[in-house]
Amino acid sequence: MGLTKQYLRYGPAALFGLVASARGNAAFVALRGERGRCVAVPACEHVFVWDTRKGEKVLILKGLKQEVSCLCPSPDGLHLAVGYEDGSIRVFSLLSGEANVTFNGHKAAVTALKYDQLGGRLVSGSKDTDVIVWDVINESGLYRLKGHKDAVTQVLFLKEKNLLVTSGKDTLVKWWDLDTQHCFKTLVGHRTEVWGLALVSEEKRLITGTADSELRVWDITYIQEVKDPDEPESKKSKGSSLGAEDDTGEDETLELDECPEERLLKCSKVGSIMREGRDRIVTLATDRTGKILACHGTDAVLEVFSVLSEEEVQKKLEKKMKKAKQKAKQKSVEEPEGSGELSLQEEIQRVTNIRASAKIKSFDLILSPKGELKIVLLLQNNIIESYNLNLSAQVPQAVRTSKITIGGHRSDVRTLAFSSDNIAILSAAAESVKIWNRSTLQCIRTMECEYALCSLFVPGDRQVIIGTKTGKLQLYDLASGSLMETLAAHDGAVWSIALSPDQRGFVTGGADKCVKFWEFELVKDESSIQKRLSLKQVRILQLDEDVLCVRYSPNQKLLAVSLLDCTVKIFYTDTLKFFLSLYGHKLLVLCMDISYDGALIATGSADRNVKIWGLDFGDCHRSLFAHDDSVMYLQFVAKSHLFFTAGKDNKIKQWDADKFEHIQTLEGHHQEVWCLALSPNGDYVVSASHDKSLRLWERTREPLVLEEEREMRREAEYEEIVAKEEQPVVAGETQGEMGLAGKKTIETIKAAERIMEAIELYREEMAKLKEHKAICKAAGKEVPLPVNPILHAYGNITPSAYVLEVFKKVKSSELEESLLVLPFSYVPDLLRLFSEHIHLGSEVELLCRALLFLLKIHFGQITSNHMLVTVIENLKKTTICRVSEARVPEGKGELRKLEDNQKKNKERLLNEHPCLLCGTLTDAGEPQTVLQNVMLLRALHTAE
Repeated sequence: MGLTKQYLRYGPAALFGLVASARGNAAFVALRGERGRCVAVPACEHVFVWDTRKGEKVLILKGLKQEVSCLCPSPDGLHLAVGYEDGSIRVFSLLSGEANVTFNGHKAAVTALKYDQLGGRLVSGSKDTDVIVWDVINESGLYRLKGHKDAVTQVLFLKEKNLLVTSGKDTLVKWWDLDTQHCFKTLVGHRTEVWGLALVSEEKRLITGTADSELRVWDITYIQEVKDPDEPESKKSKGSSLGAEDDTGEDETLELDECPEERLLKCSKVGSIMREGRDRIVTLATDRTGKILACHGTDAVLEVFSVLSEEEVQKKLEKKMKKAKQKAKQKSVEEPEGSGELSLQEEIQRVTNIRASAKIKSFDLILSPKGELKIVLLLQNNIIESYNLNLSAQVPQAVRTSKITIGGHRSDVRTLAFSSDNIAILSAAAESVKIWNRSTLQCIRTMECEYALCSLFVPGDRQVIIGTKTGKLQLYDLASGSLMETLAAHDGAVWSIALSPDQRGFVTGGADKCVKFWEFELVKDESSIQKRLSLKQVRILQLDEDVLCVRYSPNQKLLAVSLLDCTVKIFYTDTLKFFLSLYGHKLLVLCMDISYDGALIATGSADRNVKIWGLDFGDCHRSLFAHDDSVMYLQFVAKSHLFFTAGKDNKIKQWDADKFEHIQTLEGHHQEVWCLALSPNGDYVVSASHDKSLRLWERTREPLVLEEEREMRREAEYEEIVAKEEQPVVAGETQGEMGLAGKKTIETIKAAERIMEAIELYREEMAKLKEHKAICKAAGKEVPLPVNPILHAYGNITPSAYVLEVFKKVKSSELEESLLVLPFSYVPDLLRLFSEHIHLGSEVELLCRALLFLLKIHFGQITSNHMLVTVIENLKKTTICRVSEARVPEGKGELRKLEDNQKKNKERLLNEHPCLLCGTLTDAGEPQTVLQNVMLLRALHTAE
């Protein structure tokens, strides 16, 4: 076997040039106990926490691969829940910056996240139309709520009631009873997508924002509050009175098939507040007190409203009545009857409009005890702005307190370049040129420019040249950061610029069908005695088509020019005579490069292919299908035949031009990659993307073997296929509006496999033990028992203890899904082991949870298996005994009352379902109720 060629792996080194991604939402977080100063924003797959006062990044919560889509801080301010594009949710600690909990349940991007008042539960809505409620403390999913027909846009817990309200792009607002996990009411009065929800006036009012300029206001009446003690016969009349009120308008339409008896509340439209914006609502939210309501559309204006409290409404009403009485007295007429209540516009008053410097993508607000409103705006153009609003002023005016901009460009970076010493990186966009220090990633110069398309460092690295969309060349001095000279170089866009190998000049190609040759020269500066650098045009090569790219060969004998007719033409540099034509691409050749020895030229095209040609005769060595979209940039690594390509498919790939092999894919960008640059020594690659981020990749010392890389790619593809397979079905269960919270992932499958392996090891060891006893009996003496190396590694534990260890290592959030894919043949062994461990008092809570889930999903098979009757009997006794021991001890105040309630619950549970654990229950719907009751007992144990 011949030697396998080894390459060195390039790995991600840094992400920079990004202030905040416009994909997710901004949220105020409390760091070091101070609220309203630090703001968390999404930054591709990470979350950045910025100090708005200093304009500094104070914390980075590192993500994995997927882009952040949603943020929600916990009520205690210690944690931040982060939703991702793949549907996963991670809960980060703001003290350590580590992700403590991961939830996998959604199949598409998380669009809404909200904690309940105590921070014990988290609800998430997604593009997959499902709403999932998670138990943050127990690190597991509680249930999945199905009912929306399109992406969920907002989710809100009610503080006082155990209810949830959700909105979606299906025009529906749904009310869910979390005690019974069902939707008891649907508001169908909206004609377009409901983009936002807010609860105000102590949760007695609901405000919805849609695709028009109307904010609809709904009154909420909780039916339990209306009930009288002598109410039994009034239910029918209540239903009829509701029906009468529902006819008041089309927006108050309620579902006709709902039974009035099942309704927990009544929700009727009371009116609308008109916004100034004419487009759809993007974000609608209140501050934590519910006193301030704010919203914005797809423009740059944030509209702020004040919601009056009940006391303020009463005061205003009294004032109004007093004025009305005085007017009536003056005019000597009777007192007006119609002024007995305030209009909606008087109860919800417009405070002010805040105009930001660009389109707003999201906002957050916080009301300080002194009455000052702090607002943070996340803008579309990579900016965070902070405003203060003094509400006590006569005419409240928003004052901008900070603006975080230096960390990045306002628009997409279109060109990158490395300095000759590998230290400085140039990036240029539509409005500015920035120079970055590669090692510290700090921006050391920002210079205003026109729309940049190409760039280079002048030899000596003291000046840079930018080619613009308007056809100009702009020369900048880095020391002073000033524009030294602007030349009208081409009549159209300057698409490409290339430094000559002798470093005396450069060549440009433009949309005016010309290639122009330039030389550097020193001219006398009028304003000073010293000479300054200038540019002089020396030659022009006129062509028949627009020039897209130009490159010199390393010996400067040849010049390659890519044209609009999809060909690459090679000319002699000295005479400008035609030498070769390279044709074969079906679409435009957008990029190309020539190898260090001048032997090869590689071309990348919009037809998604890369072609490798010999520069001697113009023969095509190989055509490679490189990307799933246009190849935007291509560059050879110094002193090698390896090259990198960047594509519109978000990927950067490395290739070997000798062996025609794909070496490595650098994944990290979430949108199209526009350009890249390699450092002169080949150790660094920097890339720019439509997601506004710049990424630095570093050549490591780790060898990369192609066969291993291919194997890893195949494994990743397999894992992706497995994760996309249909979810396992629970026997006897129909698709209702409630389901299991988790989803099958490669992690849950691996966890199930580990449990299966542990049970198989347990079986083998028990068989060996039986055999060993027989051998000892036959020999009449004790024979040494061979020790299993796995058990020995765990400290010579018993096989049953090893199974428990494996169980403990399964993540809490993945336990149910892992048990769901476990074949039934392993369940009898598990039940016997559970009986043994619960009897010993080991991990009672964990095992009870697993036991109840197994009873639920394998109910029919367990109850019909006579071999398991004794096991179930034992489990019944030991489980009840151990759970009762986990009660709260005396002297714990309110917890003691809880314990008494749980005791009654337990007794009622055993009276109602004495046969659950003895294998004779026949109603397949019962275990769910029992599961909930025992969950209460578990909660009691947790509280202790």
